Amino acid sequence: MRSEQEMMYMLVDYAANDNRIRLVTLEGSRTNKNIPSDTFQDYDISYFVTDMDAFKEDDQWLNIFGNRAMMQKPEDMELFPAELGNWFSYIILFEDGNKLDLTLIPINEAEGYFTNGDGLAEVLLDKDGVVQMGAPPVSDRQYWIKKPTAREFDDCCNEFWMVSTYVVKGLARKEILFAIDHLNGIARPNLLRMMSWQIGSEQGYSFSVGKNYKFIDRYLPKEDWEALLSTYSGNGCQNMWQSLFTCYGLFRKYSKAVGESLGYKYPDYDEAITRYTEHIYHSLNG
Repeated sequence: MRSEQEMMYMLVDYAANDNRIRLVTLEGSRTNKNIPSDTFQDYDISYFVTDMDAFKEDDQWLNIFGNRAMMQKPEDMELFPAELGNWFSYIILFEDGNKLDLTLIPINEAEGYFTNGDGLAEVLLDKDGVVQMGAPPVSDRQYWIKKPTAREFDDCCNEFWMVSTYVVKGLARKEILFAIDHLNGIARPNLLRMMSWQIGSEQGYSFSVGKNYKFIDRYLPKEDWEALLSTYSGNGCQNMWQSLFTCYGLFRKYSKAVGESLGYKYPDYDEAITRYTEHIYHSLNG
């Protein structure tokens, strides 16, 4: 595997020698000092260019970066609609294991890029002084835990408990994929959101628990972390029922703690939904 130094030199050197590329930035975890460095980190690079079409018409120019195991062009796919507007991206896994997320951006959109970005952009090359006053300091502040408003707290509780009834319905019908989808895709993410709010209320709202809550285990009691992990078992309806009840207990614990800390009222439908769930469960399992 090529080293970080080799990869960065190659990516910047190519841009330096192509007049169509005027500005280069690095984004993502490699600019975030709070993310542990490892060999799995992508190289999130943006080239700000004067001629988008010249790059897009032929992929051969990418060969200089190395032998590709696989490439994806999200803005050139039919099944998944493009989301980047005028931008165009290449997601490349090289045979040596390095991964490059390379985005082409029209040079006239540079100002908006820095104005509306997430704060994790580092300027690597600026041929024309586009970033007149210097790039903003790199910071992951946008991803810090945010103190919820009373309405956000109530919305999170409402979504968790209402969606849990769909999990119950799926399990009652033995439609396990339906149940798993609602637990994994909607209910548990709101449990994780509530857990992060409780962590913030205890330790301050000045850090991030990472994308997809990947660092949340650093801040949870061991028993709660192990209980949370146990809810990811979707091996059969009985395990799913247990996962659901465990999520109920965790959500109740953390949402009550957040409510008490911030002076927000915990909703009373927890009791009604729990009673409803237990009734359905016992009617099916005796």
